Amino acid sequence: AAESGVTYVSKQQLFEQADVLSVHLVLSDRSRGLVDTEALGWMKPSAYLINSSRGPIIDQAALIKALQQRNIAGAALDVFDIEPLPADHPFRTLDNVLATPHIGYVTENNYRTFYGQMIEDIQAWHAGSPIRVFG
Repeated sequence: AAESGVTYVSKQQLFEQADVLSVHLVLSDRSRGLVDTEALGWMKPSAYLINSSRGPIIDQAALIKALQQRNIAGAALDVFDIEPLPADHPFRTLDNVLATPHIGYVTENNYRTFYGQMIEDIQAWHAGSPIRVFG
């Protein structure tokens, strides 16, 4: 790590030092609830939390409280415990939350590829020679 200019730090040090903390983990027994009340308490009031991996990695009740009390500056969330996010969910009313509906990976190129292939599939099926058949 040192050869790459990276310094190993503890979880607490990471949360305390980060200006932006971006979560990129698979959901597992070890990662579920990893970002909890204690971890959020370590963050700077000027820090931002980003989660584009899995909602349950962050204790959402603890995050809501931290955001409401301005213990952290804000959060950008693409994933949630419940999807789609209910209309009355607190994340929808907080001015320090940027929320997207699990589409953070989408780019213009993704849509061009996806819809282009969809049109090809429909045309091929209509012509009697389907492509990209599964199963």
